[in-house]
Amino acid sequence: MSSLLLKTVHISSATGSYILFFLRGIWSLNGSAIMSQRWIKIVPHVVDTLLIVSAIMLAFSIREYPFVDAWLTAKVIALLLYIGLGFVALRYGRSKTVRLSAWVMAQLVFTYIVLVAISHNPWPFGS
Repeated sequence: MSSLLLKTVHISSATGSYILFFLRGIWSLNGSAIMSQRWIKIVPHVVDTLLIVSAIMLAFSIREYPFVDAWLTAKVIALLLYIGLGFVALRYGRSKTVRLSAWVMAQLVFTYIVLVAISHNPWPFGS
């Protein structure tokens, strides 16, 4: 598979994953019944699996690796933070305020991940 195709799959699945997280956050915070539908419990996991698989394949194809290349290390660490915040926002936050705060912080972390991906720099906000 070409690097361009892998990059397209990766970006598309990252976009889909983010959109699903964004919507699930809104639905969860509003107590929407859609959160109990079967598809909303399955589709995000399928998209996230595609995202992770494409990320691993892309890293190998460009020969840059987490814990070797700083920008990919930053993305992996930020991804773990994003996942943790997502758990709090969608599942484990005890109050609506905690869930909302985690959901907003997750948006900021996602923005950081995108900026690092674009710049290939773990410090995308300055030199």
